[in-house]
Amino acid sequence: MESINLTDNFLIAMPTMSDPYFGGALVYICQHTSEGAMGVIVNRPIDMNLGTFFNRVDLPLEQADLAEQPIYFGGPVQLDRGFVLHRPVGEWQSTLPVLGGEIGLTSSRDVLTSMGSLGVPRDALITLGYSGWGAGQLEAEIGQNAWLSVPASHAILFDLPAEARLPAAMQPLGITYAQLSEVAGHA
Repeated sequence: MESINLTDNFLIAMPTMSDPYFGGALVYICQHTSEGAMGVIVNRPIDMNLGTFFNRVDLPLEQADLAEQPIYFGGPVQLDRGFVLHRPVGEWQSTLPVLGGEIGLTSSRDVLTSMGSLGVPRDALITLGYSGWGAGQLEAEIGQNAWLSVPASHAILFDLPAEARLPAAMQPLGITYAQLSEVAGHA
């Protein structure tokens, strides 16, 4: 497969996806280079909210209206570490700006401190863990019909609840997830 860059795109796990971490997943790709790719699953809330998370990492949450915001399973890599997908990018200690610089993925504690005290950044999605692929791995999986890629919509990330994100990401394709075939076709 020729070189592609899926940064700032969604990956939709095809129904044939046998990996239990990714079945039915919508992944936002934060970086994709010749060395590999990384992203976060954005439609898998876990049984934890922001209030509980802040308590566990020993941070005050003065913004009580954020306490019920869900925490997400971001992927199977570094499950013990939090990642904040947010807009605007801001100036945090450890941020990966996504293509175009409108969104950032931050893993440093300072962004959480700001969220807890000031409520900034307001558009934020917190995950435990992330999804990663080595050089050529994602391209090979796409070639095996494991993933469908579509341009990302930042409104889907930050304005919709988790259960609405996958259907909304598929809407431009004119099909629903149920219409995807479980059998790859080869001409």
